[in-house]
Amino acid sequence: MVPYGQQDDQEVAWFTGSDPCWLPARRAARLAAARTTLLGDDPVTAALGEDLRALAGPTGGPGPAEDDTTGRHLVVGTLERLTPEVLGTELTAALDSADVPAGEGFAVLARGGRVLLTAARPAGLRHGLGWLLRSQPGGWPAGDLVHVEEPRVDLRVLDHWDNMTDGPMGVVERGYAGDSIFFADGRVRTDAAALARVRDYARLVSSIGVNAVCLNNVNVHAAEAHLLDEHLDDVARVAAVLDAHGVRTLLSVDFSAPISLGGLDTADPLDERVAAWWAGVTKRVATTLPGFGGYVVKADSENRPGPHTYGRTHADGANCLAAALAPFDAVVFWRCFVYDCHQDWRDRSTDRARAAHDHFARLDGQFAPNAVLQVKNGPMDFQVREPVSPLLGALPRTGVAVEFQITQEYTGQQKHLCHLGQQWSEVLRFDLHAHGGGEPLRVADVAARSRRAGGALTGVVGVANVGTDANWTGHALAQANLYAFGRLAWDPGLDPDLLLREWVEQTFELPADLAGELVEVMSRSWAVYESYTAPLGVGWMVRPGHHYGPDVDGYEYTPWGTYHFADRDGIGVDRTVATGTGYTAQYPAGWARVYEDVRTCPDELLLFFHHVPYSHVLAGGSTVVQHVYDTRFAGVEAVEESAATWERIAGHVPAATAENVRQRFAEQLRSAREWRDQVNTYFFRKSGVPDAAGRRIH
Repeated sequence: MVPYGQQDDQEVAWFTGSDPCWLPARRAARLAAARTTLLGDDPVTAALGEDLRALAGPTGGPGPAEDDTTGRHLVVGTLERLTPEVLGTELTAALDSADVPAGEGFAVLARGGRVLLTAARPAGLRHGLGWLLRSQPGGWPAGDLVHVEEPRVDLRVLDHWDNMTDGPMGVVERGYAGDSIFFADGRVRTDAAALARVRDYARLVSSIGVNAVCLNNVNVHAAEAHLLDEHLDDVARVAAVLDAHGVRTLLSVDFSAPISLGGLDTADPLDERVAAWWAGVTKRVATTLPGFGGYVVKADSENRPGPHTYGRTHADGANCLAAALAPFDAVVFWRCFVYDCHQDWRDRSTDRARAAHDHFARLDGQFAPNAVLQVKNGPMDFQVREPVSPLLGALPRTGVAVEFQITQEYTGQQKHLCHLGQQWSEVLRFDLHAHGGGEPLRVADVAARSRRAGGALTGVVGVANVGTDANWTGHALAQANLYAFGRLAWDPGLDPDLLLREWVEQTFELPADLAGELVEVMSRSWAVYESYTAPLGVGWMVRPGHHYGPDVDGYEYTPWGTYHFADRDGIGVDRTVATGTGYTAQYPAGWARVYEDVRTCPDELLLFFHHVPYSHVLAGGSTVVQHVYDTRFAGVEAVEESAATWERIAGHVPAATAENVRQRFAEQLRSAREWRDQVNTYFFRKSGVPDAAGRRIH
């Protein structure tokens, strides 16, 4: 037992040089004033004690509030550390009646001015502290309570696409918030300031339930391959900081590492020498890194090496690494982003959308228990509007993780406001068995461990959106995407508007009416972004390479398989069984019928599934081409309204935040007008149909 007041006098800052986002010290005024007893000397409990000390300290927190003189006492410890002598009669009785979950769940019990924060495992204490800070005034229960909570999802992961050196796509591939917080100049960042930044990051993500972080890009370059050997000790310093906050460390690895690092002449996953090499390397990694969680692999994808080189399956490849990881309770995340990136644009029978299901559905049940297939939420690549990937419903005997993109590659690159919580929630609520009868199967059920056969692991993975910018995400309001991801990964059934209200309340001190306006602006921002960019599910109308700004035909004649097939008569991709690529047949029967028929296909996905004339009438009564015109104009007007709303809010937030968001809205409005004019002009010139409202189209 370590009473809080008996710790050494070293001063610990709460957040150092970076925005505390949804964890401002003011949220913990009452908690910070409490006398605290920490039970245990494990790294997580010790770090949690440092956090409480930082909140109460003269530089890190608000200090005792005037009404915090009533002898509040906080007890923190895992179940195995609790004794009646420490808890006292009332807390002991409360604990006896509470069903504290196993794993990473937690319990908060309050009785007579005393509060117990407990969990079966230390990581649960971090999640419980996050709950106290977001849900209780000043971080302290107002009265007696028993609150027990556990995650619905096993693996809640942030994938960083960070590189050790600057490359064609920057230090952070698809990063829009500065450089990597982990790497610089070909090295792992282990200076005091960098590790303090990692500590701040760990505080943020553990508070919302994230339990693993992959440090490096899934596209593993030569420098990053050596994270497994010459840089391993430096990685361990970063991993120790994450581990102390209940966050495990993952590494992306190159499938051909047995050749490039091990000197073998093959990476064949069924070769005994290859298996032995992975076993040896993994043992060294697992025994060096505190909290090592496993590997992330991108194989046979976009020119990356993989098992197909040797005539092996993805199950063969994943299971080779899974066997090496199994002794260390670690997991291989095997990405299903596998498709032909050398497609002939003249060939309409080849369909990129089909690829993941074609490759992986037939392998269901062949993967090791600690192999998890990482499936993108849609069949293409994080477009603003895609159907749900049918592969998510085709792997009942396999561990599955749903992958989302928090960083806004195709949704405005953190220059545009585009809150993605609504999009992710729509995907998670999608019932794969709808229209066909039988028991519902929502994507959230696929991600929730209770629905998996044979104890297969489940996960929700997000491509991270943070960097070295002081506000973490470039656009200050993009912090809400990181927050929403963590909360939905913990519980996929949460209401995205509720999460927005949580984030706004924690992050800013706004009058109630302005807080409501900000929630409304952010809640509709995904729909607004969609309204001036990609119409009716067609996607990909972006500048090739960097993917920012409009270019309607930018990808139309490339080998990437990202086509819209617009001509003088119509637009869209025919993915029907009757006359197209047959993609609709990958869905369960109910959805297959809905998507196959142009009369029942939802308007927002019409052009994803069907090639239709511009005169085709949508369910709402508008023609396709008139819908394009109307939504482009409406989208620009909505951005203007959102920018005006921000001006009413700006005087109530820090000046730096006010100016950051003001500048972002200025760029979003400029870009939205460009999108409007280019897309409308393109379709006017293709179709020859004028705007029924007589507005100017160039």
